[in-house]
Amino acid sequence: MKRTVDICISLLILVLFLPFGLLLMLFISLESAGGVFYLQERVGRNGQLFKLIKFRSMRPNADKGSQITIGNRDPRITRTGYFIRRFKLDEFPQFINVIKGDMSIVGPRPEVPHYVKLYTTEQKKVLAVKPGITDYASLAYFNENEILAKAVDPQKVYLEQIMPAKIELNQRYLSDPSLLKDFKIIWLTALKIIGF
Repeated sequence: MKRTVDICISLLILVLFLPFGLLLMLFISLESAGGVFYLQERVGRNGQLFKLIKFRSMRPNADKGSQITIGNRDPRITRTGYFIRRFKLDEFPQFINVIKGDMSIVGPRPEVPHYVKLYTTEQKKVLAVKPGITDYASLAYFNENEILAKAVDPQKVYLEQIMPAKIELNQRYLSDPSLLKDFKIIWLTALKIIGF
């Protein structure tokens, strides 16, 4: 049932978003070379690697350094990138990941392999399900980049504070998952994006 809901909602959103998505693609390609999509290796269900799809918001090869973005003071982000990140528009291509079966709409956000290697045995339990576009952790840390921007050591803050807290929220969700809870998270995410 969850898979059917994922596909139906994803197709609807992609169709409705297509005209605006094409406009974003134009702005991204005009501002800097490097393609309109950014593919990043993430860890999915049962530790399987997959390519997460985003609209490119950074300059080419920006991920060769830190894999953490630090809000408005990150010079790697393009002008168009700031706009699409502000409204989470860079995440919309992940509905393609959902249709492909890599992800669900609701589930633990997929992490990069570098950080998953640091998970404890207990934390690795979140890998038992498909990762998602949104979850309770995404809502709680909606402005994560701004939090990291204020940190003296963003990497340390992410590893010691944010990542463990997000995994704990994911574990709480996984202890009692339901479609009703998924719809609630989708609704709350939509409200966050539009500023409520």
